[in-house]
Amino acid sequence: MKKIFNINVLILTAFSVLVWLPVAMIAGGSFMSADEFDQNLSPVLADEGGENTADWSVIPRYPTLKPYVELLIDSPGFFAAFWNSCKIVLPVLAGQLLICVPAAWGFAMYEFRFKKVLLTLYIALMLMPFQVTMVSDYLILDRLKLLNTHLGIILPAVFSTFPVFIMYMLFRAVPAAIIEAAETDGAGEFEIFVHIGLPMGAPGIVSVIVLDFLEYWSIIEQPLIFLKDKALWPLSLFMPDIASGTGVLYLAASVLMIVPSMLIFLLGQKHLEKGIRASGLKE
Repeated sequence: MKKIFNINVLILTAFSVLVWLPVAMIAGGSFMSADEFDQNLSPVLADEGGENTADWSVIPRYPTLKPYVELLIDSPGFFAAFWNSCKIVLPVLAGQLLICVPAAWGFAMYEFRFKKVLLTLYIALMLMPFQVTMVSDYLILDRLKLLNTHLGIILPAVFSTFPVFIMYMLFRAVPAAIIEAAETDGAGEFEIFVHIGLPMGAPGIVSVIVLDFLEYWSIIEQPLIFLKDKALWPLSLFMPDIASGTGVLYLAASVLMIVPSMLIFLLGQKHLEKGIRASGLKE
């Protein structure tokens, strides 16, 4: 039994190394000098016949911070794009918490006419990709004069149906006995929501924050279609402009873009697992 356990650990460790290897290569490459980067890739980039092989090491031979210095000090466009990403992601998360959490609580705790119809509509909208609603979104934003503004990306995301579905399943798991006991003690609807619903639905709320941060931090299609002014573009659209420079600079920008997502994921990993499990519960 112990031998089987050790084999499983080795297999899982090997797969983990394979998953993390590209990230390690990007992180290591971001500390290369431009000369070392070009030298490693020159066999592939050179216009020569035959099969050529690039040379790449996870740990650079001559580590340097020059790519980060150039990116963080000499590239004001990077800071503008980074700030644009923050101006999109943070209001989206705050708006979803204000709108979607009470909506999910209402669906979970109260019975009203056409409730199942609305839930079915929510699920249908959740399953629709952006490409299906792109034209209608564009026409509505154009009518509201919100094209080429960050608000045109934020508002549709705030009323997303996916957060409602995740938190609805968590709130459905709140025992009815606890709600009845709170009502017997004289607690009002708002007090029950704040002191019982929010703490017990915390895994779903954190799951929504993590998943939506990962989605909107790397958002591409909506800003590409709705934002005409490049000065408004988030970091996800600014990356190709960095790629037109040195390759090492692009790797450094990739690392700086990945770091916030990794931190958010690691901080909310436990709650994320609970929220995903709860989303599969049956009523």
